[in-house]
Amino acid sequence: MSEMQAVGDKDFNEVVLTSDTPVVVDFWAEWCGPCRLVHPELEKIAQEYEGKIKVVKLNIDEAPTVAAKYGVMSIPTIALFADGDIKAQVVGARPKDDIVMGLGLNA
Repeated sequence: MSEMQAVGDKDFNEVVLTSDTPVVVDFWAEWCGPCRLVHPELEKIAQEYEGKIKVVKLNIDEAPTVAAKYGVMSIPTIALFADGDIKAQVVGARPKDDIVMGLGLNA
């Protein structure tokens, strides 16, 4: 299983906003316990939807500009970006099926 790509303030636009495929962004931080719980669930999603979506991680401590721009107030926040905009988001540590349903990936 490959490590999820990390994005930050410098490459967010290139990797996420201009992507041809939808991108799931995990807004997280090192000190966040629930963020560690949700990581394996996101790895499952990345594997299951490989080729259909990208899953990336954004550390809010290292990229506060992006987190502030999108109003991320609680972490983990998992957001689905498509066509340069947030289409859906899930806040809090949830199991894979809840994340998939909350983001509308099974639609």
